[in-house]
Amino acid sequence: MKNFQTNIFNFLSSLSKTVHTSLALTIVLFLILFYLNSGFSFDRLFWSGIARYTHALVAIMWIGLLWYFNFVQIPNMEKIPEDQKPAIGKIITPAALFYFRWAAALTILSGLILAVLNGYLGDAITLSISSEIPKHTAIGIGMWLGIFMAFNVWFIIWPNQRRALGIVDCDIEIKTKSAKTVIIFSRINTILSLPMLFSMVAAQNLY
Repeated sequence: MKNFQTNIFNFLSSLSKTVHTSLALTIVLFLILFYLNSGFSFDRLFWSGIARYTHALVAIMWIGLLWYFNFVQIPNMEKIPEDQKPAIGKIITPAALFYFRWAAALTILSGLILAVLNGYLGDAITLSISSEIPKHTAIGIGMWLGIFMAFNVWFIIWPNQRRALGIVDCDIEIKTKSAKTVIIFSRINTILSLPMLFSMVAAQNLY
């Protein structure tokens, strides 16, 4: 029993093995569900489903990390002893920001691909002003909010965070100003996150 627990611990200590196991279980579940549905074909519906799953997956990582920064890391930084803060700023935050910014980019990309596959990209982008389809209007609002938030991540938060963390050398005044800018725009994205998610959920459930 002890050896079994040790083997399980060693296996789950590897993030790579954990993620690959999760992926393998997902593929098995995918095959079972589609077999119960009398099989499947690689048509537009299939690829739309793949795009939607990918979109949801990366969006969870993006918004999850946004909320981690705003609900956990930022509010508690003042409570961390000064000698321990470098571990946060030099190791944890840069690693989290890597997944944060790329999850944001992939969320937008997968969302646009999904919109193209389902044929509503143009109508959603224009908020369905001409066709007046409420579902496309809701999706469009969510899309524009998401695009604005991703723009903040890549072109405001990330450049300023690099200066605030010392990844890019700069004067202390610029570093302090950049840190404040990061907090402001991170809070703006937090404000927009709930309306953005509501728009997407509303489009799938209210219409």
